[in-house]
Amino acid sequence: QVQLVESGGGLVQAGGSLRLSCAASGRIFSSYAMGWFRQAPGKEREFVAAIKWSGGATYYGDFVKGRFTMSRDSAKNTVYLQMNSLKPEDTAVYYCAAARYPSRVDSEREYDRWGQGTQVTVSS
Repeated sequence: QVQLVESGGGLVQAGGSLRLSCAASGRIFSSYAMGWFRQAPGKEREFVAAIKWSGGATYYGDFVKGRFTMSRDSAKNTVYLQMNSLKPEDTAVYYCAAARYPSRVDSEREYDRWGQGTQVTVSS
């Protein structure tokens, strides 16, 4: 079974950057999609980005607007989320997730493996 461990969260000033990592143990089949979601206090969890393991196609939430980039290193079974131009409203717990046969990569219901989350705090 796939297990996910996130790292790279922290405190950053507005306008700064962070890179999140998500290391997956277990076999990642070509059908998989890996996603990032986030949840701010008092808000629902929302889609941030996803990548298809085969081919590497990427998808982003509307709010990203070119600020974030998701990538993967197949040899390391790791995905990354590079976040630039961070804003205070990006403050949230960021979760990595894996979906084996996703029909929609932006729906959390498609994902059946989740990491423990990593806190990102952006100060103004």
